[in-house]
Amino acid sequence: MLPIQHAQRICYMIIAVIGVPVNLVAIVVLSRGKCGLSNCTTRYLVAMAAADLLVVITGVILWRINWYYFPGSFLEITPVCCVTYLLSRVATDCSVCFTVTFTFDRFVAICCQKLKNKYCTGRTAAVVLATSCILLCSKNVPYYFTLGPGEIIDNVPWDCIPIPAYYTEPGWLGFDVFGMVLIPLLPFAVILLLNALTVRHILVTSRVRKGLRSERMGENGCDPEMESRRKSVILLFTISGSFILLWLVYVIDFLYYSITGTYPGDYNVALYTFQQVGYILQNLSCCTNTFIYGVTQSKFREQLKSAMKYPVTSIIQLINGQNN
Repeated sequence: MLPIQHAQRICYMIIAVIGVPVNLVAIVVLSRGKCGLSNCTTRYLVAMAAADLLVVITGVILWRINWYYFPGSFLEITPVCCVTYLLSRVATDCSVCFTVTFTFDRFVAICCQKLKNKYCTGRTAAVVLATSCILLCSKNVPYYFTLGPGEIIDNVPWDCIPIPAYYTEPGWLGFDVFGMVLIPLLPFAVILLLNALTVRHILVTSRVRKGLRSERMGENGCDPEMESRRKSVILLFTISGSFILLWLVYVIDFLYYSITGTYPGDYNVALYTFQQVGYILQNLSCCTNTFIYGVTQSKFREQLKSAMKYPVTSIIQLINGQNN
């Protein structure tokens, strides 16, 4: 077994152990709506945490950890395996797409004041998230038919391997390229563009507001509007920046084999290691957002502390009630 495969066994287990609880915590804390975030922002962040949780469950636990630690389980029966793979792809695409929709929502909130009141609402967020989820589910359905059994034992098909036509027929090749461009190349480009436009708008607006406030109340005047935008931008840039960094190796690998025409199954050890590191980092991206909220959002930290104290205080109150 290659060193990267040993590393994968450990890394995927760590991702599973961390990813499930942190995303559950994020969903619970954010859903309470007491983190000082707008209704639409809260819905996007909850949706992102839910999608990340599904990625960890389907893509890491049911797919990779099962393959490493529980070979021969019922999850490797071909129909079950195909469904797991399909759910993993849908969850991954939703995680990426929700990051893009959140980025666009913050871009509108910061840069498009006329559109802000109409677009940045909880109802619009719910419609955008539901529509994105339905479209991505439809987009990934054909992937179920790209897999076939690796072997048949006692008339039971086992394992999931790509069918030969997937690598040879123009239709499947075009579909694969379309899927990779849609996720993650297009989101990469959109996030970078929106962040660049947001930075440009903030710099221009900041200079104008500083000039006006200097004339009215002196250089030391506090600007609540700019402070609010600063906090929003910090959250936006840390989430989108983390996504870009952790998906970068995966994207580079895709561009390499697409441009050179190299079949990934023919990779040498160095290229294979690079590819697998990309997969690890891609899955790791599903564990980072909760830590980002904790670092950048003081009210999230307060709610998290309150949630952690709640079981202890409840037990103490129960004991005191029984003693009385």
